[in-house]
Amino acid sequence: MATRLDAPAFDSAHFRRVLGHFPTGVVAVSAMDGDEPVGLTVGSFASVSLDPPMIGFFPSVTSTSWPRIERAGTFVANVLAEHQAELSSVFATSGGDKFGRLAWQRSATGAPVLDNVAAWIECEVADVVPAGDHLFVLGRVLDLAVAGDPRPLVFFQGDYARLAGQ
Repeated sequence: MATRLDAPAFDSAHFRRVLGHFPTGVVAVSAMDGDEPVGLTVGSFASVSLDPPMIGFFPSVTSTSWPRIERAGTFVANVLAEHQAELSSVFATSGGDKFGRLAWQRSATGAPVLDNVAAWIECEVADVVPAGDHLFVLGRVLDLAVAGDPRPLVFFQGDYARLAGQ
């Protein structure tokens, strides 16, 4: 019978360093709050279900943009292309005009689809579940498309990275 090892004291820096070895795509989630576009960057994004089609992502509970996106009820998950690292950084900051110099189009629900992204997924908010210092947002997919640059922006070991080959 296996015995349980005593767990060491939890070290959040070690946790972040270890999980940094798992590359993630970068997504800018966008919506319309009334007449104003709003958005945030997420690095934890996943396909959740094929039937029905659903995706998920994890905004911070301290995000000032997420409540505005949730209030909109619909959003677009813009899969950023490898040349959009600066856009990712802009959407990761709190406040300010994130859309001022950006080109974008409205989706069927009115949410912003950013120009030149790798792909976009339009969703309605299906559920929001507390998950520690983040929230798990479940989105029901309404529409989606491959867009411009097919090479996604990747985040790996604390920095942006490029995929080899292709």
